[in-house]
Amino acid sequence: MKFYSETMTLNEGETPFLTYKKLDELSFINHAFSTRLGGVSEGEFTSMNLSFGRGDSDENVIENYKRLCKAAGFEYESLTASKQVHETVVRKVTARNRGVGIYKPIDMPSVDALITNDSEVTLVTYYADCTPVFFVDSNKKAVGLAHAGWRGTVGEISAKVVEKMTEEFGTNPKDLICAIGPVIGKCCYEVSSDCADEFAKLFGKDTPVISKTDKPDKFMIDLAFANKLILIKAGVKEENIVISDLCTKCQSDLLWSHRATAGKRGTMAAFMQIKYQVPLA
Repeated sequence: MKFYSETMTLNEGETPFLTYKKLDELSFINHAFSTRLGGVSEGEFTSMNLSFGRGDSDENVIENYKRLCKAAGFEYESLTASKQVHETVVRKVTARNRGVGIYKPIDMPSVDALITNDSEVTLVTYYADCTPVFFVDSNKKAVGLAHAGWRGTVGEISAKVVEKMTEEFGTNPKDLICAIGPVIGKCCYEVSSDCADEFAKLFGKDTPVISKTDKPDKFMIDLAFANKLILIKAGVKEENIVISDLCTKCQSDLLWSHRATAGKRGTMAAFMQIKYQVPLA
């Protein structure tokens, strides 16, 4: 497998994972994006599947989490997961929520984004073509993760995370560093007119987010750029936003893609935490 990216680093080993070069520069956080490699799952889930809800055994998924945590430097017991239903609910979590969605039951029916300023918890959100968005407040030392499929994108979930971080932590959007992707790219994300119309309502008919194809009633959508525009509108500086140059479908040997596998797949996850800081004496 050949790998090249200007925006991301592939951390190789028995359990490989991706990190953003821009986020690696921030010393107070740890983050990772899993691949489809390095786990113990079998069959259509081979081998790094991080979803409990697709038919893989819980034992395999738990072992996959533990392997990824060991490789990327997260504490398994600190993980807190979302409950994604393609809506725009943003949840603040703390140490009290450790284990939810991993080794404790889901306790909310709809959560597509997580935020925290607590170093005792690690955020986890899930993907297999939809858009991951990482948020880091470099001033208030707070973080967030959002899952933005097409419905979440047109629902402006990225802006809702900015709003919620401002409300909960006093975040100034200008202090946010944001990273978008890996996601199915404009090269591969073909939709019908009913979906394209929703993006046209938000961005206008002539937006570069939407491209026509030579097929009737078919359009290409740029989910990553759409989320970038939403972040800029929410007050995030353009120079503080980076978009992954990896397309999940094009790189389906490395990444899970729902479209590339016709739905027979495992699931990747984004992870982020604030590193514990020892108080000064």
